Amino acid sequence: MNKDQIKGVTKDIAGKIQEDAGKLVGSKEQQAKGLLKQVEGKSEKALGDAKEVVKDAVNKL
Repeated sequence: MNKDQIKGVTKDIAGKIQEDAGKLVGSKEQQAKGLLKQVEGKSEKALGDAKEVVKDAVNKL
């Protein structure tokens, strides 16, 4: 795993926690922020996944 994958997964989990906390206290704003953080995390992880694919392809050459 590279740093983008780790940061992405961490951000995704933090977003899920923030969304759930927002649901618990009835805050639509916190729910929305949590969802946004999840999207950012998934995007960052996808970037890290792509970097790993490229790195693996280069190493096979």
